[in-house]
Formats: sequence, C-alpha cells, structure tokens
Amino acid sequence: MKKYNNFYALILAGGSGSRFWPASRESLPKQFIDMTGSGKTLIQETFNRINKIIKTKNIFISTNNKYKNLVTKQIPEIKSKNLICEPLMRNTAPSILYGSLKINQINKEAKMIVLPSDHFIEKLTEFYENV
Repeated sequence: MKKYNNFYALILAGGSGSRFWPASRESLPKQFIDMTGSGKTLIQETFNRINKIIKTKNIFISTNNKYKNLVTKQIPEIKSKNLICEPLMRNTAPSILYGSLKINQINKEAKMIVLPSDHFIEKLTEFYENV
C-alpha cells in the first residue's frame, strides 16, 4: 500500500480502562492487553493496522505520563517525539485538539486520522477501503 507524506495518524491511548474492569484496570488498561488472543495488544494491533498506510514517522500516540512507559515498551518503533503526553487528563476532545495542534506545528498541510487504541477491527479490507 502506498504511504503519503501528508497523512498522519493520532492514536488515542490515554484511557484508564475503568469501564472494562476486571479484565482491565487502571494500572493496565484494555489498550495494553491482548484481548483477542492474537499475541498482540489492542494498541499494537492499532499501530500495525495504520502503519500499513501511514509512515511510522507520521504516527503519533496521545497518552498520559502514567502510560508513557507502557506505550514505549509495547510499540518500540515510536520515537519519543511522536509520543504526546497530555498535560492533564481531560477526555477525548481535548486530547484530539492537543494532538492536532502538535501535528499542525510539524505540517500545516497534514491530513489526520484519529484512532482509538482499543478497537478491534475484523474486516481489514473494508477498513482500508474507507480510510
């Protein structure tokens, strides 16, 4: 698949996993767990899926300081400059805004897709056709 220079991805990985207890807990939210039995965590599956169409250097992960080490351990391809640690946990919209502003500082022509880190997508062909 072709990868374009102006395409960017923002993966949201700051959730605490409180709604998926007991499988998920604050110290290890669901995005950092292998929920499908694939040997990959949900965030790893999300990264691998989008990395087929967006260059690694254009993939950013929004999280908070609490999960920074989990992200870098599970996705070693992500450079520290592509890890956006939210200054405060304020839910989805502020996280997207903060990540968008960071990406816009890098490339004013950026086209960005926002992806939750904890979704399972079974029909990959349909996903790629619609992205």
